[in-house]
Amino acid sequence: MLKIENLAVSYGAIRALHEVSLTVEQGSIVTLIGSNGAGKSTTLRTVSGLLRPDSGTITWNGERIDGLAPHKGVARGLCQVPEGRMVFANLTVRENLAMGAYLQHDHAAVRRERDYVFSVFPRLAEREKQQAGTLSGGEQQMLAIGRALMGQPKFLMLDEPSLGIAPLLVKSIFAQIVEINRSRGITMLLVEQNANLALEIATHGYVLETGRIILHDRSAALRADPKVRSAYLGG
Repeated sequence: MLKIENLAVSYGAIRALHEVSLTVEQGSIVTLIGSNGAGKSTTLRTVSGLLRPDSGTITWNGERIDGLAPHKGVARGLCQVPEGRMVFANLTVRENLAMGAYLQHDHAAVRRERDYVFSVFPRLAEREKQQAGTLSGGEQQMLAIGRALMGQPKFLMLDEPSLGIAPLLVKSIFAQIVEINRSRGITMLLVEQNANLALEIATHGYVLETGRIILHDRSAALRADPKVRSAYLGG
């Protein structure tokens, strides 16, 4: 569904990605793991159209999308849940979800999507009229995922969904990510520092180090790899 070939991205004079190539098959969950500054978020932001590559290609469903404006990617079903959640703090939960559906014109479909989000994350239904800024970190993460789902994505990118969230809620959120993938067939590219958790739910993984893919394999093989275990899985 997504194919990245020889992607190079820079911030000014600093090269952030060096000839990165990866593939995400339809219906799968693929994870990018690596330390801070490895280039994981840069990869997602480039796929989303927020950054323009220096070179290389990004192909989604057979269409070249490198350089495509972000809103045009969303219209094609390519959505991102940003790092840090980025909810609209002064808007209610319901209003935040409505923002995710800004390209949708079928009101009945919007209501169905909202009902689905509330079924996946019942806490959001309980807090429907509450301002997003008053939610806990975990609840805001649920809202960020729900807002992306309102856009009826075919391909969902999640950037550090466990960041700053209590461990108990992290497990619940990751269980729902798996359920969304299975029940809706939404393909996912997951960036996550909690490599154990990421590899547990992903089918394949890529290890990114200083802007380069140094290893990729099925998740089970990566979890068994001594180098990966030592560097990212706590031994």
